[in-house]
Amino acid sequence: MKFPFESNAGMTSDSDSIPCDTLPSVEISSGPMSPGVFLTEFVKAHTPLVRDAVHELTRANSVRLAGFVVDMFCSPIVDVANEFGVPSYLFFTSSAAFLGFLFHLQFLHDYEGLDFDDFKDSDAELEVPSFVNSVPGKVFPSMMLDKEGGGAEVSLYHTRRFRQVKGIMVNTFVELESHAIQSFSGCKAPPVYPVGPMLNFQVGSGGAQQDANAIMSWLDDQPPSSVVFLCFGSRGSFGVDQIKEIAHGLEHSGHRFLWSLRQPPPKGRMGFPSDYANVKEVLPEGFLHRTAGIGKVIGWAPQVAVLAHPAIGGFVSHCGWNSILESIWYGIPIAAWSMYAEQQINAFQMVKDLGSAVEIKIDYSKDGGYIVGAREIENGLNNLMNMNNDVRKKMKEMQKISRTVMVDGGSSYFSLGQFIEDVSANIPCKQQSET
Repeated sequence: MKFPFESNAGMTSDSDSIPCDTLPSVEISSGPMSPGVFLTEFVKAHTPLVRDAVHELTRANSVRLAGFVVDMFCSPIVDVANEFGVPSYLFFTSSAAFLGFLFHLQFLHDYEGLDFDDFKDSDAELEVPSFVNSVPGKVFPSMMLDKEGGGAEVSLYHTRRFRQVKGIMVNTFVELESHAIQSFSGCKAPPVYPVGPMLNFQVGSGGAQQDANAIMSWLDDQPPSSVVFLCFGSRGSFGVDQIKEIAHGLEHSGHRFLWSLRQPPPKGRMGFPSDYANVKEVLPEGFLHRTAGIGKVIGWAPQVAVLAHPAIGGFVSHCGWNSILESIWYGIPIAAWSMYAEQQINAFQMVKDLGSAVEIKIDYSKDGGYIVGAREIENGLNNLMNMNNDVRKKMKEMQKISRTVMVDGGSSYFSLGQFIEDVSANIPCKQQSET
């Protein structure tokens, strides 16, 4: 199924051996909803179509159905698997630490009366088994603190469904999140299989090829490990005041930079940022002229290709989990500037628990009205580009490990093998009739 506000990038299977069917869209209420609530209702509305598609597939091809693997936002599909009498498995695309966080908070809410409001706009902290350090309420995902908009209940709903699956594949690896993964041995949760890093190395279709060529050509002319790359994900954008502070921070730092600057979608509408028709309108006067020798401001960025380029020396990131894994794969240190979803808690983990990122602002919220100042940004950039800092060394170590875990003898290779064995063992001897 394709979400109405979803980009086209990554909508098809990367492998010709994996068939990909797109279900027709079902219209749902157009009333105001938070993104998390909308996604959940959208998936629920499509469950009959999923049921029909699977029924047709198994009938036409005489395929024996082993089970369902569902995305973390598609947990309503567990009901369809139950109707077919087969097990469900979850593919969790964020960190193991965040998965443990969800399980722990759902347990505290359901069985010990924890009120999420206690952590809203508060300095309160919570001990969470999957984290080394106590987690401050300021980095809790905003969705979990959204009682009025239904976000908190949706988070709890999905987490309860996670407990009903037979196993959970997580896009991580043991050596990166050893503490978090070990924490699952002491909680009542399905088996967890760290099978990452699973990465998509395709450039994607977000921008024109000539734009990508121009970006890579510019990077070719820069010294090794000299360029700061600023990119805030497919939904990352800032208001004009914040853009100006970023520009001043970049200029004062003196570092070479490649800045992916996107225009926010219209206020009040769900959607993806777009490229500016004229970036001069939002940048400080003369900025492009003064930084022409060291910087390049772009729209869409081919993130994977950029991170792979030898000229990149640091990455100012929103700390989406995929971006973190890509940085690790290429050994690029991160300056954490989280924005939405679970990115704040990802940034907290990277900076405080793992020591694998420097901080610009880990508890930033784009809807909070806070402006990160130029001096704060400049300091973060200088820390990031320090060639002798511990974060750079740690990322290089993790890079080496990440290249070994997916091959024969690696931890994720072994974990994936365990998952396949368990799926085979869980295939029903006699499948129930569909109702």
